[in-house]
Amino acid sequence: MRAAIATVLTLLATPALAIEIQDVTSPGGVQAWLVQDDSIPFVALDIQFKGGASMDQPDKRGAVNLMTALLEEGAGNRDAVAFAQSVEDLGARLSFSAGDDTVSVGLRALSENRDEAADLLAQALTQPRFDEDALNRVRGQVQAVIRAEATDPNAIAAKEMARQAWGDHPYATSINGTSQSVAALTRQDLVAAKNRVLARDRVVVGAAGDISAEELGLLLDRILGGLPAQATAPLPEPAELRLDGGVTVIDWDSPQTVVAFAGPGLPIDDPDYFAAFVANHILGGGGFSSRLMEEIREKRGLTYGVGTGLATGLFGQTWQGGMAGSNATTAEAVDLIRQEWARMTEGVGDEELADAKTFLTGEYALRFDGNGRIASILAGMQLVGLPIDYIDGRNAKVEAVTADDVARVADRLLDPERLRFVLVGRPDGIQGDPQD
Repeated sequence: MRAAIATVLTLLATPALAIEIQDVTSPGGVQAWLVQDDSIPFVALDIQFKGGASMDQPDKRGAVNLMTALLEEGAGNRDAVAFAQSVEDLGARLSFSAGDDTVSVGLRALSENRDEAADLLAQALTQPRFDEDALNRVRGQVQAVIRAEATDPNAIAAKEMARQAWGDHPYATSINGTSQSVAALTRQDLVAAKNRVLARDRVVVGAAGDISAEELGLLLDRILGGLPAQATAPLPEPAELRLDGGVTVIDWDSPQTVVAFAGPGLPIDDPDYFAAFVANHILGGGGFSSRLMEEIREKRGLTYGVGTGLATGLFGQTWQGGMAGSNATTAEAVDLIRQEWARMTEGVGDEELADAKTFLTGEYALRFDGNGRIASILAGMQLVGLPIDYIDGRNAKVEAVTADDVARVADRLLDPERLRFVLVGRPDGIQGDPQD
């Protein structure tokens, strides 16, 4: 979810057409942003509950994720099969997913069926069955994912980096939990997890399509009115980043080494955010035009791809990246990453800066190519605290970034001594730090 939030900002580049966002408050007090479009008889809602899997109780890791996966497995008087059939009969789509920061719920329906689809969604949120057969089946699916991640070097690297970065914060562990924690979860645990997350005081809503503001307000109360006004637990405290540089090597029998690296990031409301956004594109976020790709792939052929991104979570942030390369050349690649991390503090050229801003305001232009996408973006904007007029002023913020701004944010954040590496493989010539 942290990376997904950063992606929202990337998508919010330049609107392909002017849109009007309406700020809607339902009779019951639920707020939403709406882009009304009556050209197609279809409506999309994106509902996000702040906190997400970070709301797990420490000894119940994986409960929110499992609970969310079971919301579509029967509700009210319908078991899993009957519930799925009812959704299909309406030609609607309901979606449920959990991340570090949110539980996301989506509704897509034809205008003529939106009330019936809303009733099904309301049942899923307020009257989930959590039947034993469905619980055991979905539990098995989650445990299969956990087993698969244990043999995936990319997942191993990501989990180890998170453990080192976030200490005892929920960000430090997988939202899936462990095989042991998931095996121990009961129906009562899932009910408790639902009450910790699904409440009206945690919700943001984006809506788009064939619906008026008045109709949307009534629909929102129809869907969310039965939820508690307040969640049963507070949101997590901000996470303290604990990365301090160095290298961890996890032995893995492979001809290649997976490389993950991370250092301090910054929140979206930081005054330097857009300078970092542009700097990241130049450093490693710009594909083949980035410095890391030029130095590590194009000049030396040490990897098929290397990239960086601003992982901007609600409770903590990093500036991170990754690549994979042969064991024999990993040490060289790691040295180059450190060099490029440091070189950003020396500044960027005028052409390099202009190209980055052209790309970020042009080729990454926002395309309103579907109501579902619009609804998701509107919800994401609210989730990360962007103002309703953000789209209108976003490009001006990118254009305002100067070379001095890039150098300043690089000097602030891109310290190679604080850059932590996690290597999964058998890299030649690299001795990892002692394991704790």
